[in-house]
Formats: sequence, C-alpha cells, structure tokens
Amino acid sequence: MCRSLDGEDLINFEVGCYTLYARLAAAARAHFGKPLVKEVLMKFEDLGLAEPLLRAVRAQGYAATTKIQAAAIPPILAGSDVLGCAQTGTGKTAAFALPTLQRLSRAECRVNGRGRKIRALVLAPTRELALQISESFRVYGRYTSVRQAPIYGGVGQSPQVRALNQGVDVLIATPGRLLDLMQQGYVDLSHVEVLILDEADRMLDMGFIHDLRRIVEKVPRRRQTLLFSATLAPAIRTLASQWLTNPIDVRIAPATVTVDTIRQSVFFVDQKQKLQLLTYWLRQTPWTRTLVFTRTKHGADKIAKALLKAGIEADAFHSNKSQSARQRVLLRFKAPKPLVLVATDIAARGLDIDDVSHVVNFDLPVDADSYIHRIGRTGRAGAGGVAISFCDHGERSSLQAIQRVTRQTLAVEERPAGMPAATVTAVHVAAKMSTGRPTGRPAGRPAASTSSRPGFGKRFSARPRAAYGRRTKSL
Repeated sequence: MCRSLDGEDLINFEVGCYTLYARLAAAARAHFGKPLVKEVLMKFEDLGLAEPLLRAVRAQGYAATTKIQAAAIPPILAGSDVLGCAQTGTGKTAAFALPTLQRLSRAECRVNGRGRKIRALVLAPTRELALQISESFRVYGRYTSVRQAPIYGGVGQSPQVRALNQGVDVLIATPGRLLDLMQQGYVDLSHVEVLILDEADRMLDMGFIHDLRRIVEKVPRRRQTLLFSATLAPAIRTLASQWLTNPIDVRIAPATVTVDTIRQSVFFVDQKQKLQLLTYWLRQTPWTRTLVFTRTKHGADKIAKALLKAGIEADAFHSNKSQSARQRVLLRFKAPKPLVLVATDIAARGLDIDDVSHVVNFDLPVDADSYIHRIGRTGRAGAGGVAISFCDHGERSSLQAIQRVTRQTLAVEERPAGMPAATVTAVHVAAKMSTGRPTGRPAGRPAASTSSRPGFGKRFSARPRAAYGRRTKSL
C-alpha cells in the first residue's frame, strides 16, 4: 500500500535522486573524460536546506549555488561520504558548512554550554584558513543554536581552552594545536559525527600526515567523512580509501587548468634586477590589490623593506610572523587603500581575499601546481585578473613545466618604457608541450635569440639541471 509523503519524505526523496545522479554523472565523467550534459547551477532553495540556513544565505546576498555546492550539498545532506576536488575560491566552505549545520540542527543542541559535545570536527592546514572556516560557520549558523570555535597555534591557548570549556558543537582546528590540547585533556572527540578535512593535499605537503592519523584514530569509526582537496594526488586517494566509505566523487574544475579570465605573461630578467623591475612596474601599473610571491621568508622580508624604502607601502606575510602580526597585515591588505602584500606560498591557498587585481611571481615556484594556486588568488568568481612572472635564466625549467602542465604559452612582456635596457631581457623561450617540441614555431626550425647575452636564447632541456637544484626553504 502506498502512503502519502510529508515534507521530510519529499526532501529525502529529492536528495536520494540527486545522490544517484551524482554517482552516475561522476562515473560518466570518469569514463568519457567530460560531462554528458551541461551542468546547471541550482538555487539554494532547491537543495532541501532548512529555512534558518536559507535566511543566512540570503543575508549574504547569495542566490545561486556554485558548481561544487550544487554537486556536494545533496549527497552530504543524505549522509554520504564525499571526496571533493575543486580549486580555491569556488565556495567549498559553504559546500560542507551548510549541510553540516543542518545535520547538527536536527538534533537539538544543548543550551547550557558545558553539556555540549564536539559533534563536528573540521581540520585545516593554516591558522588563516581555520579562522575563515570558523567565520563561515558563524555566519551561516547565525539563526541556529549551533556553537562553533576555532583553535590554532601561534597564540596563547587560554582563550581557546575557555571556549572549549563553555561547550562547542563544531570545532575548527589546525592539527598541531588540536593534538596539543587533546594531550592536555581539553578535547574529547568521542562524540564526533562529522569529520571534515579541508585542503587535505596542503596538509600532506606541510607534513601533517602523522598528526592526522593520530587525530582520526580518536574519532568514532561510525561517522560521516568529507575530504576536500584542490588536487587528487595518489596520497590523497590512499587516505580517502582508508577514511571514507563509498564516497561520492565530486570533481569541479581540476587544478591542472588555469582560469581563462587571468591574463598571464612573463618578464625575462636577471635575478639581481628583479627588485628594480618590480619597483618600476608597481609605480607604472594601475592596480587595486597586488600580491607578490617569493620563494623564501627572508626574500619576502627583503622585498617588503626595499619597497618601503622606495616609497611603496608593503609588508611581508609568512609563517615566521606571529598570528596577530599576520592578521594586522591582512587587514591592511583588505583595506580600501591596500598595501602590497609580499608572501611565501603560505598565502597561495586558504586566504579569502576579494578584488586581488594582480599577482606577481617574483620567484617562479618549483612546481606547476603551486603556480596555479598562486595565480588563483586573482580572477576569482568570474572576475578578471593579471598574473605576471619574473623568470631568471636559472628558472627556465620551471617555466617549461608550468607551460606544459597548464598547456598555455605565457606572453612575453617587453621592457617597460623608460626603464634601462639592461634590466629586462626580451627573449621568448617557449616551453615544450607534450608533443615534444616548443610551441609557437614550426617543427625543425631552431628558435631565434634576440638576447644581447651570448647563448641566452639557446634551446635547453626540460630536465632540471643539477646546478639549479637548490633546496626550497620552509614557508
């Protein structure tokens, strides 16, 4: 006998249908290499979210979902584990925060603080990302009784311990500080229902794998696990197979493709003349917010001091600075009249900063994925952006790798008008693509050199030379 369906039954039915669709779509995409149908953005009202959450979303001015939100929210609401892959700036935080808040809201949260148990744990690689996730949970959960708190290193633990003693439902933490407080007896993870790992690949890169294993061992096996990453390296898939159960595989805009709205170009310049070029470029280029990436913390400090000496407001941002100092720098960078932010790769991911007009790679990164994450700080949410790279003779192999992975040939910038001719070497060195020959000229024809330096325009191997194998310092 058929029975009538109430509102909750209909929501469960819709979520179940969408979960089945997501599985079929993921299988089809994996088999054919592309989606079979055009992806359509949904409204938040169509996802089965509760009214308090919809009210908070509307208060933020959001109407339509992003791709990752439309694909991930329904299966998370259905209770499935999710393995999500999407670039930064695509709305990943809301994709797991909204359904997690709905799940926790279904069971009434205790009003008295000390009776609350940690029911959702979010792990993030950096302090900045932990704070941003915490703020998202606060904003989206403002009309619910769910309470959240972030814990992270670099600051005193007393305020964080007080927040834990008052009781929280959602704990957002960096692995190191979380383990420290667990060992002191301040954190109990035995009631966790939802485990979320954000920027999982970044946490592995930072050496948190052993900390993560120790934390996951303390979380109940019967739980919902959500793992989000910008890349799906083999190590990530290994963790997913160990910690996730029959996960929904959601992939949006793989990180091996750069955003079309970002105009990318390169200056060929000697290492010793990069600072002169950067100073001149900043003075001559109209910009709103400029983010300069360097390879080392010492380099970031040196560049920031040199720009200040030249009359350009700038400050460094890296892991050697205290949390309070980093927050002050970010506030100045987000101000209406921002300074130039000179940072290591710690700022390449996990920072939610709007209206970054220009990204400058003062030093080219050692791998293409880092380049993609760096320039992803601009051109967010469909806006345009500019990414400029300074390439020294010893960085050509890195440029080749970047162009090979992104399948784009960076436009070569000429010497800026009024700048000494010796500063910029206008040589076009096209990286070899997967076809085995450089792009931009017919096969078999040698590349012509326009450099004033003998041999600067010669062809070179895509294999990095031993002389260039300098060890990368910590961020």
